[in-house]
Amino acid sequence: MPVGFFDTLKRGQAYGRVWPAERSLFALFPDPRIIAATNFGIKYMPPVSVAIVCVMLISQHPFAITQGIAMGLFTISLPIQGLYWLGVRAKSDLPPQTVIWYREIYQKMADSGCDMQTLDDKPTYMSLARLLKTAFSQLDASFRKEWF
Repeated sequence: MPVGFFDTLKRGQAYGRVWPAERSLFALFPDPRIIAATNFGIKYMPPVSVAIVCVMLISQHPFAITQGIAMGLFTISLPIQGLYWLGVRAKSDLPPQTVIWYREIYQKMADSGCDMQTLDDKPTYMSLARLLKTAFSQLDASFRKEWF
């Protein structure tokens, strides 16, 4: 069943909230950097886009209005592109090596007595994000040091 554009954006927003913002994950995955850039864009790109359009209107050049609108639309679309990427990424299956790592973390967390959801047969990046969020919230730093 095809997923709509806005559903993908919502999934990306949910994925961005679930993924743990831990420094050790920045080197392993691009997701934390994309999440940070997207959150920055959501906060600052609307005013930047309005400023670009206003500056271009003030210049009173014949082509300035169309260029200003194009530049404004581009800058406002940057956070939307980030959310879309995150939404697609959240639904993507994990690569085989990451699946092995996912299962190792799951098993060690289950052995240590953490409250766990069921293990996914075909884990996605969203299930990895949930697992990592649980790991960072329930395990102490010495136990996590082994993986990260």
